[in-house]
Amino acid sequence: MKCEFIFRPLGDWGQERTRHPKRSQFKSSYSNTLELLNRELGMLGVRRAVIGLDMPESMIRNDGLPRADARPASAAISLHFESKYGPLRYATDVFDKWQDNLRAIALGLEALRQVDRYGITKKGQQYTGWKQLPEVGSPVRDYAAALAFICEHSGQVAAWVEMNEDNVQSAYRRAALNLHPDKGGDAEQFRILTIARDIVLAEVQRKAGGA
Repeated sequence: MKCEFIFRPLGDWGQERTRHPKRSQFKSSYSNTLELLNRELGMLGVRRAVIGLDMPESMIRNDGLPRADARPASAAISLHFESKYGPLRYATDVFDKWQDNLRAIALGLEALRQVDRYGITKKGQQYTGWKQLPEVGSPVRDYAAALAFICEHSGQVAAWVEMNEDNVQSAYRRAALNLHPDKGGDAEQFRILTIARDIVLAEVQRKAGGA
């Protein structure tokens, strides 16, 4: 199973920043890092992961990839996704290149999986320290609120939106036409929309996986 990677603005960092990021000793390419991530996320049953970069929404294309001329303000990076252990989030800025920080997260996931391999835990307890919490002050702190937000700004009916992934994405695109800053919308509302889309999509995928 290949994981889909979507890039989004970093948002709330939620931890102390590294004052002097260092150069890494990694020799692997970015493509190798994505291969490692795909393998480790596949072990966790992840179908879609969001990579947070320190750049504005305007630097990210509609397909979720950074623009060719995009330059992050820092090397800080986050990775969050819905897993079989619940929503998880990892973030680091210890290295001076965001690609190296992403590899550090991938290697960290690999190391955490070793704990299961040797039978130290049985239910993924080693992952619970990275449980993702809703953003403080966000109006979409749960699935119901996220779905309602998308419906409000897309004009679609909830029962239709949550029917499948394609409907979620379609409703998101319709709402984005109203909220995207490039279309005269509000940047904060658009940021909330992307959070809402991720929450709803993760739940729809979870239900589909259990069907």
